[in-house]
Amino acid sequence: MRALVQRVSRAAVTVDGNEMSSIGPGLLVFLGIESCDEENDLRWLAGKIAKMRIFADEEGKMNRSVMDIAGGLLVVSQFTLHASTSKGSRPSFIRAAAPALAEPLYEKFCRELEHATARPVGRGVFGADMKVALVNDGPVTIQIDSRQRE
Repeated sequence: MRALVQRVSRAAVTVDGNEMSSIGPGLLVFLGIESCDEENDLRWLAGKIAKMRIFADEEGKMNRSVMDIAGGLLVVSQFTLHASTSKGSRPSFIRAAAPALAEPLYEKFCRELEHATARPVGRGVFGADMKVALVNDGPVTIQIDSRQRE
């Protein structure tokens, strides 16, 4: 399971012109699910994201979590995080989980993140053509992979 975490001033996701979810200051998480991912991956990843200290404290140092700042959370499914670009110029997405596996894990991840942070988690619409608008704060963008656990 792979996440691209962005610290944002605000973010929103729309589908067919309708805003599905939006947040103010907080974390926008793009989530890619691989065919070999399991529930232990989502639990580890949700815990890691919940505790990440990437918000400024009173001294301006990244020392606060999204919980510490009572920030927003928005999770958008993104299978393209598992793109392979090793051959040719057209990416392969063979490692990305099929929707029948990915969608339930996406929903469980969102619930696990809600549990870990005691904060509501906004969502995109799984499998939809989404438009994501964001203002990256910093910019701060961090990639986390449950296979590497670093």
